[in-house]
Amino acid sequence: MAWSQSADLNVLGNQHFSKGFYTEAFHCYSKALEVDSKSGDQRAMATTLGNLGNICAVSGRREQARSYYTEVLELQKILGEDRGISTTLANLGNLSADAGEWERARAYYLEALDLMNLLSDFAGKAVLLSDLGLVARETGHEAEALSFYQESLVLMRRVGNEAGQADVFRMMGRLYMSQHRFDEAQSCILTSLDVARRLKDELRMGGAWYLLVSCHDARGELGKAVHYLQKVVRVDEKYQLPKLAENTQRLEALMSRLHESDESSYV
Repeated sequence: MAWSQSADLNVLGNQHFSKGFYTEAFHCYSKALEVDSKSGDQRAMATTLGNLGNICAVSGRREQARSYYTEVLELQKILGEDRGISTTLANLGNLSADAGEWERARAYYLEALDLMNLLSDFAGKAVLLSDLGLVARETGHEAEALSFYQESLVLMRRVGNEAGQADVFRMMGRLYMSQHRFDEAQSCILTSLDVARRLKDELRMGGAWYLLVSCHDARGELGKAVHYLQKVVRVDEKYQLPKLAENTQRLEALMSRLHESDESSYV
């Protein structure tokens, strides 16, 4: 009975989580944890603690998330859940990456990768390779980053993870942009955009449009940059994303530059 109640609360929390209602999700997970503590069900508790870690991670409470994930890891080791351990290690790596602790992130990711290879967890490995690509890019190992991204794409296609493919193509586009390889960058970003459109995923579409802004701006194509940034701002407004004010200011500045450019062409 206790397990069923905990499971129901976690399912309800997941539903709130998927809709972006983080406060409601946290409340459900916290109530589930109370149930788990009374029942002593370690497996259920690991699930609940993992969900609490996830909600804290996405809402910026990094240290609280790390504490939850560490508890989860201890329970998973007791239970011998290797697949769960690899996921938790990857989550701890993500927290470190978010904090810019690249070497620590890499250590967690590589430990998770070893387990995923043993388990033949191709879906998990596909995502993890893209994470390792990000670490490599951020630490200046661009050739290694590209290799990770390409290997990730192969596995993403194998397991049918289209959303993941959109993400990896976008990451590759960002890498090429940093190298001023704008043709290759634009090709990757447009591929990411095509996948996101097929999935009707507006947030991923917004991410691709945002990179196209920088790509066209760097090439002096201000009209195209304004066009795509207007799309980004509309997505920011619809979903109340944190960069709305920043992107609105950037749009105003770009439009001002475009206006000045248009005027100068008549002088």
